[in-house]
Amino acid sequence: MSLPGAAEPPGTRPLADLHLAMRSWFAETARVLPWRSPDCSPWGILVSEVMLQQTPVVRVLPVWEDWMERWPEPADLAKEPSGEAVRHWGRLGYPRRALRLHAAAVAIVEKHGGKVPGTHAELLGLPGVGDYTAAAVAAFAFGQRETVVDTNIRRVHARLISGLALPAPSLTASEMRLADSLMPDDIELSVRWNASVMELGALVCTARSPKCSDCPVRESCAWLAAGEPPPTYTPKGQAWHGTDRQLRGAVMAVLRVADSPVAPEWLERPAMDLGFAAAGAAVPLAALHRLNFPPEQLERALEGLVRDGLAEMHDGGLRLPA
Repeated sequence: MSLPGAAEPPGTRPLADLHLAMRSWFAETARVLPWRSPDCSPWGILVSEVMLQQTPVVRVLPVWEDWMERWPEPADLAKEPSGEAVRHWGRLGYPRRALRLHAAAVAIVEKHGGKVPGTHAELLGLPGVGDYTAAAVAAFAFGQRETVVDTNIRRVHARLISGLALPAPSLTASEMRLADSLMPDDIELSVRWNASVMELGALVCTARSPKCSDCPVRESCAWLAAGEPPPTYTPKGQAWHGTDRQLRGAVMAVLRVADSPVAPEWLERPAMDLGFAAAGAAVPLAALHRLNFPPEQLERALEGLVRDGLAEMHDGGLRLPA
């Protein structure tokens, strides 16, 4: 059986051989990560999948470990104010994910007896859980045959099967059909396939500097066989400096360490005596002031944080949600 949808590069393996090659490679080289441990709970896997969205493992590890120590079960997080989830999200970015995890924990307690549900459909019904996360948790936490497609997997499929340097800018129906067709029929092997292809994309088949000499399936790679053609488009990185995202992050850094509401005027300009110890909110507050954002941009950022539920006004100042 040849690879579906692929040109026939020299040395193309049967699909079953490809599955076995990836499983062997993963068994030998996979990173040891706590959410891959057999002892990790479905809750721990759900938290890891949400944290890992658009965020590298090295940044997620300490935050995930703190969350698991602090809130080992969904009920532990559900009984806390949502602001505590935001506070302990740290600097992972996209902090609305913390609110979604808190809302998911509440729903798990109220609708599922405090246990993470075990089917794709039930997982998809949790707040903030989309198709990818539902498939990943069903596969990795419950050992189900689900097609998991993240950025890394898309890139491996694009190169290995389609001969493209990069996948399309956004996920397409044809990519999902290809991913479905590549899935092993065996349930256990399908879980390993998802994990191994994801790992290959993260460690070897990277976006900018792929380590093709280390690839266990390089002999079957359509992109290599085609002479490594360049991308058909230039990926656009997200701007950071000077953006509302940078400003919102700086404000959130202040709110996470402040033990009382922060007056908007303190955020706008330095004060002679803020009343904070040097180890408290004065440090991120000074960092915010050094950015020197215009007042209208700060006002827009504060309004957005309140609108998104990441902050609230209390006694004339901003604080994390209660």
